[in-house]
Amino acid sequence: MSEQRPILTTRQGHPVSDNQSLRSVGERGPATLENYQFIEKITHFDRERIPERVVHARGTGAHGYFETYGTIGSEPASKYTRARVLNEVGVQTPLFVRFSTVIGAKESPETARDPRGFAIKFKTVDGNWDLVGNNLKVFFIRDAIKFPDMIHAFKPDPVTNQQEPWRFYDFICSHPEALHMVTWVKSPWGIPATYREMEGSGVNTYKLVNDQGVAHLVKFHFEPKQGVRNLTAQQAAEIQAQDTSHATRDLYDAIERGDFPEWEFCVQIMSDGEHPELDFDPLDDTKRWPEEQFPLLPVGRLVLNKNPDNVFAETEQSAFGTGVLVDGIDFSDDKMLQGRTLSYSDTQRYRVGPNYLQLPINQPQAGAAARTNQRDGQMTFYVDGRGEDKHINYEPSLMGGYQEAPRPGKEYHQWVEGHLGRYQTTRTADDYAQAGTRYRSFEDWERDDLVNNVGGDLRKCPEPIQLRMVWHLWHCDEDYGRRVAEVAGIDLEKAKALPPLPGKPAPHEKRQGPTYSSGKLERGDGGSREPATSEEVASK
Repeated sequence: MSEQRPILTTRQGHPVSDNQSLRSVGERGPATLENYQFIEKITHFDRERIPERVVHARGTGAHGYFETYGTIGSEPASKYTRARVLNEVGVQTPLFVRFSTVIGAKESPETARDPRGFAIKFKTVDGNWDLVGNNLKVFFIRDAIKFPDMIHAFKPDPVTNQQEPWRFYDFICSHPEALHMVTWVKSPWGIPATYREMEGSGVNTYKLVNDQGVAHLVKFHFEPKQGVRNLTAQQAAEIQAQDTSHATRDLYDAIERGDFPEWEFCVQIMSDGEHPELDFDPLDDTKRWPEEQFPLLPVGRLVLNKNPDNVFAETEQSAFGTGVLVDGIDFSDDKMLQGRTLSYSDTQRYRVGPNYLQLPINQPQAGAAARTNQRDGQMTFYVDGRGEDKHINYEPSLMGGYQEAPRPGKEYHQWVEGHLGRYQTTRTADDYAQAGTRYRSFEDWERDDLVNNVGGDLRKCPEPIQLRMVWHLWHCDEDYGRRVAEVAGIDLEKAKALPPLPGKPAPHEKRQGPTYSSGKLERGDGGSREPATSEEVASK
């Protein structure tokens, strides 16, 4: 890094000394609302495009329903959650699903190598529950403050208006946690054959809370009963030459002929806590929870059985947010989830308008109609709840108006303690391990496609990016790195000679403990915690 480069600032002109991490209470604690630098960055990013979505612009959708089994695996669902949508057997909860690609524009081809969005709006008896995920069970980054940078790197060059491989890998080079997702996306799993034949995942870690106020960490997954099918780069090119909307056409035609696609809704469950026995943090969305340790437990079935009557009114105006939860489903301190919860709903208010929840596609079901004291704004259609007392638009009031709902018998109260600061992630060993494991799990033809895709991309990149990417991949799996180097014509020995990234642990190693972005260790000191001195860091 050149010392002559200009200093990054906020739009207020404040120098940015850490553009990598949200401020949080301890390394694994919740993010705080006074993350001004992040809020300025993400809310501006949310407004970069009009009117098309900044990401997930190319999409299609369908209506359907969800039916719970009333169990999680072999146990009553009530053991883990008091959410009625997961407990009440025999109820068909209406829903809307929007599938999408991520990076491409509204008319881009559906054969693009890209994660696929899998966003669900459950219209439950307790109000809307939005689950916003993708077809793969991991993501590129683990801290939401990096999201605008990531999308900028993956989107077209602002000068040439072309997607450039060097920009993609330039970003990846500095974020080893992204190697896992890259290994998925550059394999055939990066191009699902159709929306009906792909998995879905909430990606982020949430919590289930039962009626005793006990929480468990949870991951949400959807397994297609149609089976999983993906395309190689050659197969995708052949389809794209004839049809840029093949996935939309396939979904629409299947529903019209009564061949309703169906997914089994499953969860992975883990006790609430830090889990130091694992090499990865269960709150890190760049990591999968190994299914041999945390099996997929069936919860219910999701069926799509009706196409939209109007694509714009339903599919394009459908608006999702990761913060839209129902009682019994709660947030974890997953830093991507914390940041997305602000960003997604903020984007909808900007893109569709402040009253986007009054549109029929986004309204809760009639039995859970909105009754709020929110008023006015662009395109106000009605007063929420029709204004039972038109004079009172506040709470509390001795004269009428709305009142608070009864509180749960036993609420969930997470204990939070720690310094407020910007932290680096301690458990980094699996940044390389899970990517290598995935590489070895592929069939031969999938590995061939992956290696040719990555190697072909790297041929178009400057040498510093080529060498660092091969260095990363070799540390994931020696065969992975060697084969990519051969395809791209890169000197493997020169790549292997590179030192570790500045300020990051060597591959397959963890940090010594909670570490501030300054490099200082946080250490226990009686009943309090103090930053370690530079001498203490050096001595360690």
